[in-house]
Amino acid sequence: MLCLLICLLPAWVAADGKTIVIVGDSLSAAYGMELSESWPSLLQQRLDQDGHAYRVFNSSIAGETTQGGLTRLPRLLEQHEPEIVIVELGGNDGLRGLPIEVTRGNLSSMIEQSLAAGAKVLLAEMRIPPNYGRTYTEQFNGTYAELAGQHGIVLLPFLLQDIALEPGLMQADGIHPTAAAQPIILDQFWAALEPLL
Repeated sequence: MLCLLICLLPAWVAADGKTIVIVGDSLSAAYGMELSESWPSLLQQRLDQDGHAYRVFNSSIAGETTQGGLTRLPRLLEQHEPEIVIVELGGNDGLRGLPIEVTRGNLSSMIEQSLAAGAKVLLAEMRIPPNYGRTYTEQFNGTYAELAGQHGIVLLPFLLQDIALEPGLMQADGIHPTAAAQPIILDQFWAALEPLL
């Protein structure tokens, strides 16, 4: 599960050097599908087709937590000097029942570091099922809107909200979207991302 996926799409550098860095988990790491089918790959294709001179660096790891993302972020910011950072993390924190304050603190630190480096930040909302108890679930699910408001950044609503119950759009594990769902996920990200370009 903890397989590292770090890919540079495309291999060349955009003419003006603009970069989008994705720091995510298996929802962004092409889990259970070909790399070319994943929404980050589709994002690079759309950027190219629409004439946006950006390159996408996808630094997503299946099983990643916010602590792992926070640990890796400084090097990513230094290496790539991104124009935009997409943070898609926290789901594994919630599934492991990690303390809310730890997840919130890690995400907040990632946002602050990205903003301090001059990047715009898009935060992808994560949600967990209600079987973790009402208090924990509500606190977890509310964390993302709170952080977006606190830091004045763009919040992407939970990307599986229109996918999870649709036949053919989720893998057999009921957790990960299929390749068929990736264009839908891309459209959701694009709506939030395009104003930042």
